[in-house]
Amino acid sequence: MGSTSRGRLRVHLGAAPGVGKTYDMLSEAHRARERGKDVVVGFVETHGRARTAHLLDGLEVLPRRTITYRGATFTELDVDAVIARAPTVALIDELAHTNVPGSRNVKRWQDIDEVLDAGIDVVSTLNIQHLESLNDVVEQITGVSQRETVPDEVVRRADQIELVDMSPEALRRRMAHGNVYPPDRVDAALANYFRVGNLTALRELALIWLADKVDEQLDQYRADHAIAGTWEARERVVVALTGGPEGDTLIRRAARIAARSKGADLLAVHVTSADGLTTAGDPANLLHQRALVEALGGSYHQVVGDDIPHALLEFARGVNATQLVLGASRRGRLAQIVARGVGVTTTALSGPIDVHLVTHEETRTGRGRTRSSAALTRRRRLSGWALALLGSPLLTAALLPLGLSLPSEIPLFLLLVVGVALVGGMWPALTAAVLGFGLLNWFFTPPLHTLTIAEPQNVLALTTFVLVAVMVSTVVDLAARRSREAARSRADAEVLSTLAGHVLRGEAALPSLLARTRETFGFSSVTLLERADDWHIVATSGGVPCTSPGTADTDVMIDERLVLAARGRLLDASDRRVLEAFAAETAVALREQRLREAAEQAEPLAAADRMRTALLAAVSHDLRTPLASAKAAVESLRSTDVTWSEEDRGELLATADESLIKLDRLVANLLDMSRLQAGVLGVNLEPVAIEDVLPHAIDDLGPLRDQIRSDLPPIVPEIMADPALLERVLVNLMSNAVRYSPDGEPVLVNASWHGDNVEIRIIDRGPGIPPEAHERVFMPFQRLGDRGNHTGVGLGLALSRGLTEAMGGTLVLEDTPGGGLTMTVSLRRHP
Repeated sequence: MGSTSRGRLRVHLGAAPGVGKTYDMLSEAHRARERGKDVVVGFVETHGRARTAHLLDGLEVLPRRTITYRGATFTELDVDAVIARAPTVALIDELAHTNVPGSRNVKRWQDIDEVLDAGIDVVSTLNIQHLESLNDVVEQITGVSQRETVPDEVVRRADQIELVDMSPEALRRRMAHGNVYPPDRVDAALANYFRVGNLTALRELALIWLADKVDEQLDQYRADHAIAGTWEARERVVVALTGGPEGDTLIRRAARIAARSKGADLLAVHVTSADGLTTAGDPANLLHQRALVEALGGSYHQVVGDDIPHALLEFARGVNATQLVLGASRRGRLAQIVARGVGVTTTALSGPIDVHLVTHEETRTGRGRTRSSAALTRRRRLSGWALALLGSPLLTAALLPLGLSLPSEIPLFLLLVVGVALVGGMWPALTAAVLGFGLLNWFFTPPLHTLTIAEPQNVLALTTFVLVAVMVSTVVDLAARRSREAARSRADAEVLSTLAGHVLRGEAALPSLLARTRETFGFSSVTLLERADDWHIVATSGGVPCTSPGTADTDVMIDERLVLAARGRLLDASDRRVLEAFAAETAVALREQRLREAAEQAEPLAAADRMRTALLAAVSHDLRTPLASAKAAVESLRSTDVTWSEEDRGELLATADESLIKLDRLVANLLDMSRLQAGVLGVNLEPVAIEDVLPHAIDDLGPLRDQIRSDLPPIVPEIMADPALLERVLVNLMSNAVRYSPDGEPVLVNASWHGDNVEIRIIDRGPGIPPEAHERVFMPFQRLGDRGNHTGVGLGLALSRGLTEAMGGTLVLEDTPGGGLTMTVSLRRHP
């Protein structure tokens, strides 16, 4: 059977329920069907909206899968039916939906993954509040925790994301007209979740998240098509830092420029020049400026470049920057006349990038340190050749009228050779020496105008001149090379220092480290490859990744299994040594990541092992007493040696019954705690009336029921809870309160509501719990002071909190005024 290409996923993204995601999806299905595409409805939820349901007419609707859970029947997407039907496009609503327990997958997006793997295109829907990364933000805005979420990466992998947008006012009008919720729910919804402020904030979240997604697509498109020019799709402000004292001024100026545009990015860059031409920045200044940039919401970057203006512009174009902020020159006026400087050169080459030259207090106060005079640039070598070729003839022309002797003329030519060596290095100086030897011989050594030398002392003088010129040229050139090597070593040290700081700050995560490597060396992409049977990508940053070492421009073998592969440019030997340090750190980061993942996987196992150990200890210690009591009572009743009166028989039966009730409750608690720890406890939230659950919970207490007094208000709003679990919570809390209450002091149960929450309080007048132990008592198998077997295995409070949190609520302890303990269960109010 041939391989099937993966299907494409299209997501209709909305800011809130009711904006028309499902309606748009069905409308798109009709248009695709008219174009001849094979479209089926895998699962669409109309929520009783007539206009949406009408759009199902004319579309093939596949049967759903029926699942029975807790005596109720539910329907879910039938993945096998969709794959067997093999349409071109399948409509599957509600990407973040959680499937009913017993389904093949926990989440619907996992079902959709199977359909996509079968080569079927899928169109789905999603509200912005269901994205995992925004869950806490949405809860802060709306006060409602979203229990159904989908990982951001699942949505980011979608081939197309279409925003279904609607203004808050228009959505509220739709609700008021009954187009979203039934009439009996409209007023409550408009007054709570669907307030104008909530909807506006959710709409902004959707727009910003989608803008980031579009930004990623734009960067990928530019990388795939090798587009280097700046596209001003979004403001990005780059500020260049030298490590000088003016950096703070530049950063704040750049931050103000970025703040003028909503969503603009701020990036700071420091260029470490490989040839030592960069002003030697103060590392302390750079560290402080990095902290300032990050405090202002920006990011700090360091790159290596032989030419500072070109390195700055290459970085700016690489991040698609629109503005570049530079400090005005700190050089003197004469220096600016001799060379244009970084600011002027960058401005001339910037193209569509706006360059801001910002004045500051350090302008023209001079540099802290100057460029190395021994590092020979191309300009200096050209100047040396010009001086060698023109200086000797000009010096000859100047000396001819003077009529000096040869011993006086030789030092002048030697002085010229030394000057050429200082300016242009060895080869221009050697050329000047040879040329000087010829001119001295022709014009100043008898016989004149011939290459013949008549006197031996003149031969010695000219030979000495050439030897001295060669030695001076060699020494000057060697000094220049050593200076260049020192400058390059300094640049490498700065890069390695940045890498070390990167690690010490805990930023050694693979994506971050690969991004730093790409920026530092100017690669288009950097990929960490690992070989098992074949090469596969562990992590990558930048454009098109390398799939094997052979597809890379530069690769570093870390060990027999790991290779760091890069595209974009070839490196010389010295750069490669620095890259090897980065490669070694990526291997360390990979090992750290895998160890962390292994530790995370081991932690649940260790927790389960601790739970099993505690459970065995509890079973051996605390189950024995009720079991022994029940066994003794039953054996006594079965005994034929003693004749029991009816009163005695009743007492023995009551003892057995009470012991078995304790045993049953204890086993039930242990099983539920095990389910909680394993994460397999089923929770079915529905509207629940407290006055319906509380009487059943009181009855479950058996003989203890007479010590409970209910004081509920006449009207208590319904809450979102699982009735069976809520009953278990109340039974455990009330039995715990009765256990520690003095004789004759009933336990009081009341309720109240505040905003979106309803609180149930169980109040006793017992000895209470010290405030420092309020949290400790919720740990499984904790009994303060280990007071005796009558306190049980210490599961009641731990289980109660676990069950409450599973229903989306909280359980806290407070001191009862006047003495005692108040246990407060807070659950979400039914809208």
